[in-house]
Formats: sequence, C-alpha cells, structure tokens
Amino acid sequence: WLGDEAKKNLPLELDFLNEGRNAEKVAQMLKDFDFLKVPRIYWELSTKRVLLMEFVDGGQVNDRDYMERNKIDVNEISRHLGKMYSEMIFVNGFVHCDPHPGNVLVRKCPGTGKAEVVLLDHGLYQVLTDEFRLDYCRLWQSLIWTDMEKVKKYSQRLGAGGLYPLFACMLTARSWDSVNRGIGQAPVTATEDAEIRNNAANYLPQISQLLNHVPRQMLLLFKTNDLLRGIEAALGTRASASSFLNMSRCCVRALAAHKKKNSRSLFRRTQISFREAFNLWQINLHELILRVKGLRLASWVLALLCRLLPTS
Repeated sequence: WLGDEAKKNLPLELDFLNEGRNAEKVAQMLKDFDFLKVPRIYWELSTKRVLLMEFVDGGQVNDRDYMERNKIDVNEISRHLGKMYSEMIFVNGFVHCDPHPGNVLVRKCPGTGKAEVVLLDHGLYQVLTDEFRLDYCRLWQSLIWTDMEKVKKYSQRLGAGGLYPLFACMLTARSWDSVNRGIGQAPVTATEDAEIRNNAANYLPQISQLLNHVPRQMLLLFKTNDLLRGIEAALGTRASASSFLNMSRCCVRALAAHKKKNSRSLFRRTQISFREAFNLWQINLHELILRVKGLRLASWVLALLCRLLPTS
C-alpha cells in the first residue's frame, strides 16, 4: 500500500499548479475562520514547476518560546488547529495532510493584533468520500461519548474487523483501557504513553495487517492525526476535553447536513434541524460546565495557596 500511495501522491505534490488550486480551495472553504491565513497565489507568475506565493512570516506552531515572546496563547492556537482540522475532515472531506511544524506558522495578525495560524504547503490533500467521512464521523462520536457497541460497529465498517480495539487505540493514541473509560475523562499520563509505545512494538504484525485492510483514505488521516498530536504534545494541550467537544460539534453538523440533504419532507428536515440545534446546545452546555468546574478548581487552589503561603 505504501508504494501505491506514493505512486498516486508524488505527481500531485510535484505539480505546483495543483498545489495553488488546493490553497485557494481550502482558503475559500474555511473563509469564515478569521484566524486562518493562507498565502495568496500569484497565478500570472506560476507554472507547474514554479509557484509564487505571498510571503508571510511567523514562528513554527510548536515554538512555545516564540509564542511567549509574542504573547500568543498556546491554548488558543491549539483550539484554532482543532477547529480547522475538524472542519476539513468531518464537514468538508478535503484534508491538508502534512501539518508538520514547518508547514504551520503562528503570528500576530499585522492588522488586528489577533493570533493567526498560517497554513503552508498545499501539495498533499486527501479527498474523503461521503460514505467514509460519515462513518468516520459516527466512529468519532462513539469514541467521544464512550458508546463501545458503536465503536465496534463503525470500526468494522471502516475495515478493522476483529482488530477494532487496536484500530480505536491507533486512532485516539490512547490505551484500550482509556478508550473504555472515555478518552475525554483523563489526560494522557507518562505511564500510558510508555504502554502505548511498548504495545506499538509488540503489535507490529497486527498493525501492518490493519493498514492493509482499512480504506486508503484512512492512511493519510493516520499520518495527519499523528502530526497534530505531536504539535499538541509540544504545546502541552494533548487530549483536551475542549478539542473533543469541537470534534463532536463538527460531527453533529456533518451528520445533520447529510440527513437533510437526503430528506424530501420539509417536516423531516425541520425535525433534523431541531435535533441538530439541541445536540449542539448539549455540547455547549457540557463545555460550559467543564469551564465552570475549572474556574472553581482554580479559585480553590488559589485560596489554598493564600492560606499556606507566608505573608511578608
């Protein structure tokens, strides 16, 4: 499969006109995200072998020192990345598959002073079929809300077969125990990370078997997920509850849009819209509760420190 994928993708990556078209497509697709900057293409000076783009400077997305010097909030950047990629994967099915730190810059926007993500190198994209994209949505919804029967069902629909527990662990980069308890319930620990690394070595034959059976669309998503997790690990924002909630929002919207598109009844489309609004309200409420809990905990810790620390 590796040779097949390289044979398919290398000619596309070496065609700079294709890269320019991808850049313009994703810029239009995510035009409502005011935090995203995609450099402008100068078509009159571009060919299949030369691509001229607007120059945009910034620091690499994993450079915490740069962000600290420029007063850029790492949590805000992590949320921006999560929103961008959830929208690309779950809603649009058109995914930039090379988000390594050299291709993702951060900066303060010269005009507004707000934090901005600059997305570079648009040569490698994966187009997802609707069938795959919707099953992938359903699988992630099941993982986020710990519905293990549906985790099994949708993993198997995506080609995992009896290796669905391994598939779920590979997708989430969590242990099977954490998947069963809920991937948003607790952060990744050093012990769990060590367990995952050891199991990756022990299960290499099964991993190879799995990669040979899943749809080819999944392969670049695995790569993309791993690169994004590397950025989150560098920023210290890995597996945050807010990132899972934003993924869930995009899944709700994508599944509702599909149902409305395939419903001829106005009453049925209205029902779907109300259900979508209710599900999004539930997610927003859950996020609000988490924030309130976080504020209460912070206040409690601050009060405790004030009691314990000596006054001068």
